[in-house]
Amino acid sequence: MPLVTIVALCHNHAPFLREALDSILSQTHPSLEVWLVDDASTDDSAAILREYAAQQSTWHLLLIPENVGNCRAFNQAFFQSRGEFVIDFATDDVLLPARVAQQVAAFAAAASDVGVVYSNAELVAEDGKLLGLHHRPDAHGNLLPAPASGWVFGEVLRRYFISTPTMMMRRACLQQLGGYDETLAYEDFDFWVRASRQWQFLYLNEVTTRKRIHPRSMSSRAYRRHDPYLASTIKCATRPWPWPPAPPNAQRWPPGSAGKCARPPGAAAMPRRGSCLRCFAARSGPLRSTRPWRYGAACAHEIAANFNAVSRA
Repeated sequence: MPLVTIVALCHNHAPFLREALDSILSQTHPSLEVWLVDDASTDDSAAILREYAAQQSTWHLLLIPENVGNCRAFNQAFFQSRGEFVIDFATDDVLLPARVAQQVAAFAAAASDVGVVYSNAELVAEDGKLLGLHHRPDAHGNLLPAPASGWVFGEVLRRYFISTPTMMMRRACLQQLGGYDETLAYEDFDFWVRASRQWQFLYLNEVTTRKRIHPRSMSSRAYRRHDPYLASTIKCATRPWPWPPAPPNAQRWPPGSAGKCARPPGAAAMPRRGSCLRCFAARSGPLRSTRPWRYGAACAHEIAANFNAVSRA
């Protein structure tokens, strides 16, 4: 039975923490390695984590004295862990009981170059009220946003479709990338772009997770000015990507996409930051203002051009 590592990341999640930790205890997969990581919480989170760690002899407790952010906090546990597969679990969310078992089975049936299995999620409010699903069926039974499997690099650049809390990652994938980029405040977009260049993704059509939407969650902070999470997306979208060439069967930017992503007249004068906001909007859903959408997917095209230039070198 493969060992699965759950890195449970906490920062001021005390109101939700017991439900989250109980959901780890409810897993039907018997072979788990659990790391409880507190990133300098100022509420009662650390005390709750100590309580659970004292009751579970196989759980590891890591209390970080100064706030270092999600990426550094995750890496501190990941590089000490041993599991063949890894879940990055925010402790304001909830794992459904069969989550680990279902995703391990999906990996077992998949090719060895599948690096990520992701699935559907229930969206819940701060009080636990059900808000809907991440992938919602339309009138014809098609899921929106449409999930994608295989070499999804082009899809990752085009649109937002992966529910990050549902991901299970192959350790080899994370190790190849050197873990999360610790210069970023959050990991998902950077991880998707880098991982999908080298590894296949697989969608599992099951609801495995409850993702909580509340004022302190990352998804709720998406458009706050000067927020480090927004700054991370800008950095991801504008950085050079100096990685080695992808495998021959890895997905490149699809032929003919450049024209669709070309900047319209007047776009050349738009600040670089604006193009990054468009990319961020495209992956995060509708905006209160339509202004960031005006010039299409030029930023995604820029990222793809950087990747393809490297792979041709």
